[in-house]
Amino acid sequence: MRNLSTSGLVPRHDDPNTRPWARVVVEKPFGHSLETARALNALVLSLFAEHQVYRIDHYLGKETVQNVLVLRFANSIFEPLWNRSHISHVQITAAEEVGVGTRGKYYEEAGVVRDMFQNHLMQLLALTAMEPPPSMTADAVRDEKVKVLKSVRWFSPQTIPEMWVRAQYKGDVHGKSVTDYRHEPDVAPDSQTPTFAAARFHVDNWRWQGVPFFLRSGKRLAKRVSEIAVTFHSPPHLMFGGEAAEHGKLQPNVLVMRVQPNEGVSLNFEVKVPGAAVAMTQHVEVAPVDMDFSYAEAFGETAAPAYETLLLDVMIGEATLFTRSDEVEAAWKIIDPVLNFWQENPANPMPTYPAGSWGPKEADALIAECEAEWRNPNGDNAG
Repeated sequence: MRNLSTSGLVPRHDDPNTRPWARVVVEKPFGHSLETARALNALVLSLFAEHQVYRIDHYLGKETVQNVLVLRFANSIFEPLWNRSHISHVQITAAEEVGVGTRGKYYEEAGVVRDMFQNHLMQLLALTAMEPPPSMTADAVRDEKVKVLKSVRWFSPQTIPEMWVRAQYKGDVHGKSVTDYRHEPDVAPDSQTPTFAAARFHVDNWRWQGVPFFLRSGKRLAKRVSEIAVTFHSPPHLMFGGEAAEHGKLQPNVLVMRVQPNEGVSLNFEVKVPGAAVAMTQHVEVAPVDMDFSYAEAFGETAAPAYETLLLDVMIGEATLFTRSDEVEAAWKIIDPVLNFWQENPANPMPTYPAGSWGPKEADALIAECEAEWRNPNGDNAG
């Protein structure tokens, strides 16, 4: 950074209208902790103006991520329901099939929380929970994202054990042996670095009070998939017989925004199964179906790679999909206490999960406390 500045390659321009322009792209992770992020921000902003700095997160260049705001604020059928009165909970998943491979040295320093939660997942949470901005300008959007992050309930030493789960992968995938995380190259044999984490977040504001946001990410899971799943409340009264009555409730409606692969949106809702109802018993068979939208099918073309989209935005000076300095620090304020607690309180033993599964049983217990279940990539419950 200093060399870019002192060499004259990137002179400081406090006026965003200055031409010729000079901009700097900084790849994540932006810092290793809140302290280092603040120090890095101080260094960068001593050399360049904020409008010259583009902190890049490739997740924000994906079509579905960009479409979250359009889906919410351009469709009047969704936004009136986007609150605690209608939404039961939200699940945000970023799962990978691969292990750490040859990146053991990096991963031992980062772990799943620094690698995925502090940036990718916190961005998805902010976009899902934010209030409508007054305009689609960069600062207006980022102001609302920062408000959400500042509303996230902080984690304390008392709440972290009950609201977070950590684990490492081991075992085999579909009967084929794979290397346990602790046996991967450059990984300590007694490593405390989690390859999976799940957590329950709460956004303490008017819109989201009482609605849990469940976030999870991990290596060596069942399938590569990233999605935001918004689960609505079940109907309050059952007038139908059959299986729904036996279980005491219908399946809730779920709106799923698929980030990858097969980017798109699906909406799950209940319909009557064809056939005559039995009037005497008021037996009407009900079943869930999906209404599905796929970018590839609808537009017949492959979306541009995320980095291509973001680098084009850098060139035209569009900063909406890039994180601001206060946004980075707000995310670290949420995550830092968890990392510090885990460092001071090693897991003994460290929970594990079979490679190729959807994570440890402790994660299932975490979400079951709220009478919910994790979803699998096919839109069903993970079980």
